[in-house]
Amino acid sequence: MPPEEEHRVQVHLGRLLAERGMTLSELAARVGVTVVNLSVLKNDRAKAIRFSTLTAICRELNCRPGDLLSIRQD
Repeated sequence: MPPEEEHRVQVHLGRLLAERGMTLSELAARVGVTVVNLSVLKNDRAKAIRFSTLTAICRELNCRPGDLLSIRQD
């Protein structure tokens, strides 16, 4: 099995929260995910995200997945 390649997905949760004047705690309550899990996502430490979580975040932030995630060009 080949070694796991480091991902280049970048998460823009902090920017989207700031633009909407929403806190991580508020989003966590609305989405039903812990603040800790959202913090991991916000700080680019997540290795995966459930589609249901992505859908809920996009619903609450009124955005699309492409607004939340992008690929870093290294």
